Amino acid sequence: MHKMHNTTAGRIFDVFNFILLGILGLATVVPFLYIIGGSFATESELATRPFFIIPENFTTAAYQYIFSTDSVVRSLGVSVFVTVVGTLISLILTLTFAYPLSRKEMMGRNVVLNLILFSMLFSGGMIPTYLLVKGLGLLDSLWALILPLAINPFYVIIVKTFFQELPQELEDASKMDGCSEIQTFWRVMLPLSKPVIATFTLFYAVFYWNDFFQALLYITDTTKWPIQLLLQQLVMVANVGIGDISEATLYEPPEESIKLAVIVIATVPILLFYPFLQKHFAKGVMLGSVKG
Repeated sequence: MHKMHNTTAGRIFDVFNFILLGILGLATVVPFLYIIGGSFATESELATRPFFIIPENFTTAAYQYIFSTDSVVRSLGVSVFVTVVGTLISLILTLTFAYPLSRKEMMGRNVVLNLILFSMLFSGGMIPTYLLVKGLGLLDSLWALILPLAINPFYVIIVKTFFQELPQELEDASKMDGCSEIQTFWRVMLPLSKPVIATFTLFYAVFYWNDFFQALLYITDTTKWPIQLLLQQLVMVANVGIGDISEATLYEPPEESIKLAVIVIATVPILLFYPFLQKHFAKGVMLGSVKG
């Protein structure tokens, strides 16, 4: 492999690769840099300059206006609660559901797997789901943003496959040491599952953080809106304000810079979450677990 990169064709391929990936990387990062720059710009600059990264007249008026009201801070708190609690519940349900299904000796295993596959292809629909949530008394409750979508059947299948690929010798050795099924799962399987746990922690966290449709359906109390629904209302409805009328401040920053600032506030927290899990993605799942 090293010799291939020392050839002329290999070096040309590397240069082409770097250029292509660099262009794709810039296409991903530049729009977000514009959003950050625009959130610190004035109204006149946003109206006259179609694109920029560094504003000419730097101002924090949009952020001062946003945090002068309780609405954004309250919505951030709702999103943090839903993301943390929802991700924890979803991980527990996914892992504890997938592990028994990975055991071939489990009674009724095929029936349960077929039901999971059926749920991936068909669903009750929006209206039956709404009636169920209403019947359970979850309307205008933060649990309505968590419980209806607490487990993803596709993720269950992936985690089940992961557990099946773990060597049977590990389970046999733990049973010889006197471990029960729960102890085997807790002490042997979970420590080896850090990569898959990290991956689906990120998947579930991003889903809960970005979801606004559940709140749009089930939450009418604006004090329980997550940040994404507040952002959706700001972007889609031009005359929606951030705070209550009684919370108006002495200055009113441009509407566009407020939208851009809310996008930054809604995006940065989940971006900061990623580096803490990144190191587990590339790790070998079975590294050092079986000797000989």
